[in-house]
Amino acid sequence: MLIRVVAAGINRPDVQQRRGLYPPPPGASDIPGLDVAGLVEEIGPGVETLKVGMPVCALVNGGGYAEFCLAPAVQCMSIPRGLNFIEGASLPEVFFTAWNNLIWLARLSEGEALLIHGGTSGVGMAGIQIAWHLRRAMIFATAGNLEKREVCLAIGASAAVDYRSDWDDEIRGLTDGAGVDVILDGQAGPNTQRQLDLLKTDGRLVFIASHEGETAEVNIRSLVRRRLTITGSTLRPRPSDYKGRLARELVTHVWPLIEDGRIKTHIHQAVAFHQVKDAHVILDENRQIGKVVLIVDPAIATTVPEPKQLR
Repeated sequence: MLIRVVAAGINRPDVQQRRGLYPPPPGASDIPGLDVAGLVEEIGPGVETLKVGMPVCALVNGGGYAEFCLAPAVQCMSIPRGLNFIEGASLPEVFFTAWNNLIWLARLSEGEALLIHGGTSGVGMAGIQIAWHLRRAMIFATAGNLEKREVCLAIGASAAVDYRSDWDDEIRGLTDGAGVDVILDGQAGPNTQRQLDLLKTDGRLVFIASHEGETAEVNIRSLVRRRLTITGSTLRPRPSDYKGRLARELVTHVWPLIEDGRIKTHIHQAVAFHQVKDAHVILDENRQIGKVVLIVDPAIATTVPEPKQLR
């Protein structure tokens, strides 16, 4: 299907693609942009759940920084009731990523202890809220300044620590030495063994990136003895039916919590289309709290569309 884009999310993978570190998979657009909100412009054969003119937000395989963008129909979702197009564009990439990694891969269970690095990134904020509202987890987060740490606490974290500190020792102290069950991380590199040492027996370490280094030396004997799991994921190369299942679970479990105000999206800044370079600088300098969104159609970007249910 074809979407007339009203707003598009700016995400860390876009920055990595710009730097030449995250090439699009075969067949995907080489234009950046992995989540959009807009109006259905055209429908391909066999699509029965969408109608022309319907407002949607979607996880796309690339091409979001544009006036029109192709998307598999199964990756399209209704914009939660009460949200405008800018807010709708802030949802897909971060909530797909958080749900895929915390719920599906890490198997986060009720009441477990969780550490999220980068708590005020888009994925971090989505992950904290999912873990709190749907798993009642004990959540710890890292963030680089007091303002960011206060945001983590406000959305559900039990404690937030400076990632430049001895964060692992601080969290051991906060858990009476027990550590945590799950860690969600995008840094990897030399901190990998510190993270494994912080896990409880049967703990799970999930990587969504490797910004601090592609390789790490780890103690395999300890990993085996304590039955630890190291895993990771990228969503972009996954087939549409996989992403479609994620979309359905988000609409079922997360969208109602957004609509009643329990889960919130945080827009750090909405930037005009011609200022896309400025938007990337915000991420380059790690200034963002939540999502930066690109406004493609300013005439209706702040409009709250009439909700229409997607089957």
